[in-house]
Amino acid sequence: GGSCRGAEADEPAAATPSTSQLAMFAKAASRTSAAAATRAVTRSAVEWYGPDRAKWLGPFSDNACPSYLTGEYPGDYGWDSAGLSADPETFAAYREAELIHARWAMLGALGCVVPEALDSTDNVPWFKAGSLIFSEGGLDYLGNPSLVHAQSILAVLACQVILMGGAEAYRSNGGPAGEGLDKLHPGESFDPLGLADDPDTFAELKVKEIKNGRLAMFSMFGFYVQAIVTGKGPVENWKEHIADPYNVNGFTEVFATKFTPSA
Repeated sequence: GGSCRGAEADEPAAATPSTSQLAMFAKAASRTSAAAATRAVTRSAVEWYGPDRAKWLGPFSDNACPSYLTGEYPGDYGWDSAGLSADPETFAAYREAELIHARWAMLGALGCVVPEALDSTDNVPWFKAGSLIFSEGGLDYLGNPSLVHAQSILAVLACQVILMGGAEAYRSNGGPAGEGLDKLHPGESFDPLGLADDPDTFAELKVKEIKNGRLAMFSMFGFYVQAIVTGKGPVENWKEHIADPYNVNGFTEVFATKFTPSA
């Protein structure tokens, strides 16, 4: 027993890092993370902007991109085979129209899916949800009368004109919360969380926004076609496809069933 205690006493105590050592470790870790972030941002900038960005034909894009598509703007893959954006003013107008439609499509796609996915709204499809305002009990937002209980289509229209029109006028013309802002990416009061304070992060967010917005526009077009062909919403179409993917899909529903010529 005594020999054990002696051995324990002879063992050196664990070294405790000093304050200066901890500070040195923290600085080294900070430099490492900052360098990694810089490399990530640089790689992202090269990937989505400038002459070395990703292009629509991949490795076969040499001499396939018009000279006026230089990679200056987010989402520029060098594709304009019809020359629609050769004129700078037309190009600017198209960029604004695409971005605004993309933002509306992202909101619309979410708004089409959520009411049908919620039991509180009786899983109503998007193309029938609006008509509930004319029912006897009116329209409860997300099925909850405590949120918005709409009973007047005129009141809803007035709110939309005032709120949405005011926000759009402020975006286009400036307002009391900021003057001389970018019409497409105004920031400041339109970015209360400060997500775009860093220029490099802002450049990457612009790319993510337009890419997701383009996907949402395709999604909305798909919702329209689904509603016309099947008479059902996207959630019900998805459930039926998942239950029987080989017999319920776009080809069987559209070509094989609906548009088959009768004898």
